[in-house]
Amino acid sequence: MRHPLLLLALVSLAQATAPLAVAAPKARVVKAATAATPESIAIGLAARLADTSENGLAYGLVRDLTTEIGPRLAGTDAEKRAADWAMARFKALGIDTVWTEPFTIKGWQRGIERAEITAPSPQPLVITALGNTPATPPEGIEAPIVLFPTYKAFIDAPADTVRGRIVVVTEQTVRLQDGGGYGAAGALRRNGPAEASRRGAVAYLLRSLGTHEHRFPHTGSTVFPEDVTPLPAAALSPPDAEQLERLVAKGEPVRLRLTLSPQSLGPVSSQNVIAEIRGREKPDEIILIGAHLDSWDLGTGAIDDGAGVAIVMAAAKMIRDLPTPPRRTVRIVLFGAEEPGLLGARAYVAAHKAALDKHVLATEADFGQGPVYRFSTNVADPAHPALERIRASLRPLGIIPGTNRAHGGPDIGPMQALGVPVVNLELDGTDYFDTHHTPDDVLNRIEPARISQTSAAYAIYTYLAAELEGDYRPTAAPQ
Repeated sequence: MRHPLLLLALVSLAQATAPLAVAAPKARVVKAATAATPESIAIGLAARLADTSENGLAYGLVRDLTTEIGPRLAGTDAEKRAADWAMARFKALGIDTVWTEPFTIKGWQRGIERAEITAPSPQPLVITALGNTPATPPEGIEAPIVLFPTYKAFIDAPADTVRGRIVVVTEQTVRLQDGGGYGAAGALRRNGPAEASRRGAVAYLLRSLGTHEHRFPHTGSTVFPEDVTPLPAAALSPPDAEQLERLVAKGEPVRLRLTLSPQSLGPVSSQNVIAEIRGREKPDEIILIGAHLDSWDLGTGAIDDGAGVAIVMAAAKMIRDLPTPPRRTVRIVLFGAEEPGLLGARAYVAAHKAALDKHVLATEADFGQGPVYRFSTNVADPAHPALERIRASLRPLGIIPGTNRAHGGPDIGPMQALGVPVVNLELDGTDYFDTHHTPDDVLNRIEPARISQTSAAYAIYTYLAAELEGDYRPTAAPQ
């Protein structure tokens, strides 16, 4: 792989340009830090994250989170234990300014999940309930299915073809490096169950929003507006979706029995975990990097989003260890309850709305382990000299310039909508949806070389964004 070689080159470059020896006498450290450029300091940070073995800092953090806590469903005791873990780990890494901001969500937990073909060819299917879906009656729901090869075909179908049936949509998710295939297919899961309910269906199944062919399904949330009666909804593993397609193609009516027993838990507590490295000259100006601490409950949340948690914590640790902090404050936000609908992100904006004009740049690591392959912005002046210096410093890691259409990440969206400039360290997501929201989202999917490159990139970006001068906000920000 190319990434370990790039990291070795980065180490050599850092050793040649950035005298950051921790054990050096104080006078020498001060002199070296004064002589060093911001770029050489940033490269030195990245070099210290370049361990591509299982001893690397970022790998160790995701290992410990997924081993000591495991899955972290929003609003559960496990998510609270993860918040306690993050607080303690930040302090162990030397970041003393750490706090939590609680908020209330509607709790949900999984139960029995069973589906079977009852006619014409009785056999079991592998499914998993979508988050927020209600339970079936205890005896289950048995009904004929109506199958659509695409979501558009379902939406265009007359309501009387759906009424009283179990809707099955088997559209596949396209594998793309930037994850665009998932975005294009997202309405199948977010909106499909509500649309099925509006049309009089009794249940809804979709082919998992994943890019693999294994016989396990992907979970994820769905949304039922207040004027829609929720109905049972689940995801099928890809092979089971194809099995139904073959049976329907034979021309005989197909009947399914579906049994789900999830529970709505009512109001429960979640929390954002926030840590800061206070800026030396402009402490009220914030460079925000984030990830989300909650996960789905089928795996242990390694790829989504234990990797992101580890990446931003590792980058913060390196910046904290510098002899002199950067000019601006670095704020690390581990958002709670992202998976049920960006609830922690919305709580953060509500709590910090008055200070959003002091958020200089924001980004989130929520697309797996990387590597980072492109740096994109969404700012008033994408050719700003400070951004050009960041791009040049990222180039040794194989990171190319991107567009000025960055979104910042899911949890960054609510603050971007209020005018906060954002960037993306774009991660290679070619295989991300092989694992995302499945039982296979576990530690052995993490590759130390990949997560090390990503944490190095975040360290370079975050330090330079906090150290270099620059105002990236349009003259008139949205209100």
